[in-house]
Amino acid sequence: MALKVERFACPGKGNGLRATHSVQAGEVLYSAEPLACCVSNKCAKDVCHSCFSRHESLLRCSQCKVARYCNITCQKKAWSDHKRECQSLRSVHPRVPTDSVRLAARIVFRLLAPSQLSPELYSLEELDSHLNDMAEEKREGLSKLSSMLQLYLQHNNPDLTQDTPTLHPLSLLAKVACNCFTISDGELQEIGVGLYPSMSLLNHDCRPNCVMLFQGTTLHLRSVRDIHPTEELTISYIGVLSPTRERRAQLLDQYHFICQCQLCSTTCLDPLMLGGEEEAWTPLKEAIPRLEMLQTNGNWEELLQVCNSLLAPGGGAVPGGNVYRLRVTDLALDACVNLAQWDSALHYGAETLEPYRQYYPAPHPAHAIQLMRVAKLQHFLGHLKDAEQTLRLAYDIMRITHGNEHALTSELIRKLEECRAEMGRD
Repeated sequence: MALKVERFACPGKGNGLRATHSVQAGEVLYSAEPLACCVSNKCAKDVCHSCFSRHESLLRCSQCKVARYCNITCQKKAWSDHKRECQSLRSVHPRVPTDSVRLAARIVFRLLAPSQLSPELYSLEELDSHLNDMAEEKREGLSKLSSMLQLYLQHNNPDLTQDTPTLHPLSLLAKVACNCFTISDGELQEIGVGLYPSMSLLNHDCRPNCVMLFQGTTLHLRSVRDIHPTEELTISYIGVLSPTRERRAQLLDQYHFICQCQLCSTTCLDPLMLGGEEEAWTPLKEAIPRLEMLQTNGNWEELLQVCNSLLAPGGGAVPGGNVYRLRVTDLALDACVNLAQWDSALHYGAETLEPYRQYYPAPHPAHAIQLMRVAKLQHFLGHLKDAEQTLRLAYDIMRITHGNEHALTSELIRKLEECRAEMGRD
């Protein structure tokens, strides 16, 4: 089958990907398997290290005590990738290296088995490390990780790094930092990291014409609008629910370029994102790191208490579209769901829908998932008409961003059918 994409020299950006023919919204343009991938450490106990599916109970590797699997079938399937890693993990036990070190090591292990490699539009050697663009502090951080990577590899085979002379540990880690992708489940929750060299050709736009969704570790590049032949394909490297200055700062720090997309150049959304008086929304902005830590640690009661205080009626000077208020409202929603406070969860969820609609005018998976979260609450609380309407809005997006074959889309359709049945509709 002919490729729907091709590599090209993109003026001002270096390399890029473009469409080879007319593309319809929702079309899968490219599917890729990772050169290497690993489950994120924070999900290591809940996600199968072979198929990347979530399970409450997983079998643990009896040797390294780190890798976990659904069953013996998944364990056997993963062994070719895990056998070298298993020895390295045992050598540094009880420490577990960072995600980036584990991913870099898996890349080295994969390169030692060239017969397993698939053709790529872009090779690992061509990926830019951006070492010369990095601040000294960041280079020092990577140097420490490089020492850890060398120790991690050395216990597996003292000559391992010499077997791949084109990959200096520092350069490899820098390439990983700039080019790896977060592997997420259908609800965009992080489960792992992976390197997909061909997809590193995609350039960034804060209003992209494509999105990436994962099924297990398989990456699918999908169009979110109609695309003309030879038109460049773009994705968003970062979340866009931030004002222009913060988006540009994040992109410069992590990817070493200043975004010149239309959204950044016009700053047209900044008045909405920074709505209200700065002195009113600054406490919300400053509280977010602490709130996210409470979320990570599962301190739901404290999280909700602080969110309620920040979002109290006295905080009405900050409109709902303000991105910091929106983030705090999202965190409050998450806390309410985990505390089974359903009415409050629906209250907070409903507040987010209009800002999400404004910030995601094109089909975007984050918007669809937010609609689905609210629809489930509406359905559970018996607001069937509202639930049906919200699910239909979610489906109109998800059929493009996820496709009808995706498990989450199937779940949405089943929920929509339940609503209709309960309302006495066909």
